[in-house]
Amino acid sequence: MNEPIIELKGLTKSYGSVRAVDQLDLTIYKGEIFGLLGPNGAGKTTSILMMLGLTEPTAGTAYVCGKNATRNPIAVKKKVGYLPDNVGFYDSMTALENLSFIARLNGHAPLDAEKKAISMLEQVGLSNDIHKKTGAYSRGMKQRLGLADVLIKDPEVVILDEPTLGIDPSGVSEFLALIKQLSRQQGLTVLLSSHHLQQVQRVCDRVGIFVGGKLLVEGNIDTLARNLLNKEGYTTSVSLQEVYQDTQLFESALYHLEGVRTVAVRGDVIETVCDRDMTPEIVRTLVNNGADIVAVHKKDYALDDIYEKYFENNKTENYTHEKSDRLFGKSLFRKRKSNV
Repeated sequence: MNEPIIELKGLTKSYGSVRAVDQLDLTIYKGEIFGLLGPNGAGKTTSILMMLGLTEPTAGTAYVCGKNATRNPIAVKKKVGYLPDNVGFYDSMTALENLSFIARLNGHAPLDAEKKAISMLEQVGLSNDIHKKTGAYSRGMKQRLGLADVLIKDPEVVILDEPTLGIDPSGVSEFLALIKQLSRQQGLTVLLSSHHLQQVQRVCDRVGIFVGGKLLVEGNIDTLARNLLNKEGYTTSVSLQEVYQDTQLFESALYHLEGVRTVAVRGDVIETVCDRDMTPEIVRTLVNNGADIVAVHKKDYALDDIYEKYFENNKTENYTHEKSDRLFGKSLFRKRKSNV
């Protein structure tokens, strides 16, 4: 997982004075699942459209599978499978008919196209519904069919833009498990764009937090949590058996420990923020000073905490161009699909 397959350098998209994407530098490696995480309108879809060569950057470059997406978009689309948040199929045709047609558009002979379509439908768990018309498919089934559509040309990279919107929780779990399985089995590189934190956390090797057109931070969740702990401090909360009237003794003793930043007493809870994890020293100090402890909690940062910290400090309001570019990109992608 050390071979770059997506390389974005200084990628920028401006609409007049508004920057939808601002100096995006990002490298995604072969075989990894990368989560691009941010609120709706943050610039995620615009970034994806530039990677696919469906909209031209104002500045910077996007290389996908070694190809310049702006100068050679057809070559990129031959290597990349793209699943937008709303997939369209011919409702009057069955799943097999739809997928066979797509396989033929991708250069397969009619007999081979049907075999390939059946194989893909089996992979995504639709083997029992291949003869059902897609108009009768649920949202989750259509997304699975969309994934089969993406995989039919044996891509090196799969880009999924909000793929679980409108799917029920059990369907989301199955879809994400399928993504992870396919990535691991076939060595696929997956870029998953989403604003659902828990979904990203469940399947992604690394994440990037994208707000206001800027990539604020990227890395695996453990590294991001550790960086945030170093910045915000390591917090240990100790619950006491009773509310003590005089807590100055406890506070004074804790402040004498090297590395303690702040001590706060709230009722029967003492919260200590330190430069490092000092939980054993804090507990020992309190016990030695007569505290009766009933519980100890050490704060860890999950992805939602990490996201909240970065998002709160970088809120922006104007994302109107992102929506128009999303609609433009989908329309253009449908028009060019026959050339893929």
